[in-house]
Amino acid sequence: MLVGVISDTHGLLRPEAVAALRGVKHILHAGDVGDAAILDQLGKIAPVTAIRGNVDRGGRCGRLPETELVELGGQSIYMLHDRMTLDLDPVAAGIGAVIYGHSHHPAIEWAKGVLYFNPGSAGARRFSLPVSVGFLEISDSGIEPRLLTIG
Repeated sequence: MLVGVISDTHGLLRPEAVAALRGVKHILHAGDVGDAAILDQLGKIAPVTAIRGNVDRGGRCGRLPETELVELGGQSIYMLHDRMTLDLDPVAAGIGAVIYGHSHHPAIEWAKGVLYFNPGSAGARRFSLPVSVGFLEISDSGIEPRLLTIG
């Protein structure tokens, strides 16, 4: 199962992000959506699970949950916007991956068998960081993460 992961769009859904996500079976948005229309556009590609980021204050984005636990392809995936606010032990909870955003720094890290994955920012470029999205290939053998620079 191929899962697309996107974060920190801040109201901008780049055509390159849309093109990169075509063909995924599910999309995870790790917060700072910025405009609910982005969720509608992503929903035309695949089902979307989204959480609220620090810029998602009002409207539909403001009503998104702060965290979400989803089961995809037999894996438990925990989503939150800022990894520094993680208040559970993913190993004890049986979580295979923690998806987060906020820092705009794309990251793949493994600790005690748990994947910590930040797809980076897919919105407007901030600082000198890349514009990127991520993917999780979920199979019987586990989770294989991948980052893609789109700008």
